[in-house]
Amino acid sequence: MCTAMKTFSLKKEQIKKKWLLIDAKNAVLGRLASISANILRGKHKPDYTPNQDCGDNLIIINSDYVALTGKKLENKIYYHHTGYPGGIKDTNPAKMKVKNKSDNIIKLAIKRMIPAGPLGKKQLSNCKIYRGENHKHGAQNPTKYDFASMNKKNIYK
Repeated sequence: MCTAMKTFSLKKEQIKKKWLLIDAKNAVLGRLASISANILRGKHKPDYTPNQDCGDNLIIINSDYVALTGKKLENKIYYHHTGYPGGIKDTNPAKMKVKNKSDNIIKLAIKRMIPAGPLGKKQLSNCKIYRGENHKHGAQNPTKYDFASMNKKNIYK
């Protein structure tokens, strides 16, 4: 007689979300984005379910001070199309920082690490990014996520 195991799948009512706070000061962008994407998707939890929004809410502060290694600040190019013929536009992280769009640098990096579709958009909406120290989510009592001490390579020196 064979005893079969059942695959565990979370129901919507069973999902418990926490609020986490990450300080992006001197954090390497790619490492920050990959850890943030895993938190938003819920892959850090033992009861991860791929078809549910079981990830935590995330607050990222100090996005102005995020670090890009090598020459990526000048050489990395972000493209978008306006929808009109010949309407391809490009920018780089240095131009985005000058225009006070440093939060978009992190948002784009995280967005590209989350699957496309309605669930991915919902998970990305659980990420709040702020350019400075201040955020408006103090009432949620976010837990500080110690990103810097996880690996010495997470912080750019």
